[in-house]
Amino acid sequence: MRVAFVGKGGSGKTTMSALFARHLAHQGAPVVAIDADINQHLALVLGLDRQPEPLGEHLTEIKERLRGDNPRIPSAADMIKTTPPGRGSRLLSFDDLAADPYGLTTPDGVRLLAAGAFNADDLGVACYHSKIGAVELLLNHLVDGPGEYVVVDMTAGADSFASGLFTRFDLTFLVAEPTRQGVSVYRQYLEHAAAYDVAVAVVGNKVHGPGDVEFLRAHAGDDLLGWMEHSPAVRAMEQGRHFTLEDLEPANADVLSLLRKSVDEREKDWARFGRQTVEFHLRNARAWADERLGRDLADQVDPDFVYGPWRP
Repeated sequence: MRVAFVGKGGSGKTTMSALFARHLAHQGAPVVAIDADINQHLALVLGLDRQPEPLGEHLTEIKERLRGDNPRIPSAADMIKTTPPGRGSRLLSFDDLAADPYGLTTPDGVRLLAAGAFNADDLGVACYHSKIGAVELLLNHLVDGPGEYVVVDMTAGADSFASGLFTRFDLTFLVAEPTRQGVSVYRQYLEHAAAYDVAVAVVGNKVHGPGDVEFLRAHAGDDLLGWMEHSPAVRAMEQGRHFTLEDLEPANADVLSLLRKSVDEREKDWARFGRQTVEFHLRNARAWADERLGRDLADQVDPDFVYGPWRP
């Protein structure tokens, strides 16, 4: 299953992404974590002292790998971040994604990939969504199976909607602090996601007592899945001090188990995934890519390609 963590900047979504990925790995599940946030802090929270090689700096190579022998895509230059797979494309298994040469393995056994941060040449002339194009392409070509997990730390707030990446997930966890600012991002996310059948569950964070829970429930209703209480153990992890999952308070450990249960109860909807992959590609083609590349990129859509493990 593919899981996204979103929320207001500072809500703790990166910490929750790391905790959930570590929880899965601790239980023996295969997990790939992807840092698609502009701040690129996931490696640090996962206990690494260096960053993975940025995917965004190897976009041409990734495109060459994924286009395979697809006759609709004659070169990497003809691919954009939304280009869908078709017959002849190189599809990725979960093991292929985990073996990506630009990843690093954390001490807990999580395989980490990263979109990459801004560099000096990007400042003032590029948007961050050019970096996460590599992530979108990889997920577009991924054929994952039961019991395999991809956990993505997304950009903060409404920036998640600047590409079709927000539709690439089986479940999106919105991390919300019990504040007006925290729940306003939740309402904004629901409004934007409503038309795309995106499954959203709210996870409260930095909760100090029943009043905070009541506040979150009043604003999120049945979407409130659970909440993380204020945690000295998590603060120690965020400060770089020694931390293991055994240090986590029992109530907070139970929340991680609840998150996994909610993910495991989801069914993969390959039809929706394929439909939205094509939809966002056509929208990008009409908005800017046809003009930039000087051709009709609707031709890249293979009408006979079937998404999912049952493809011919």
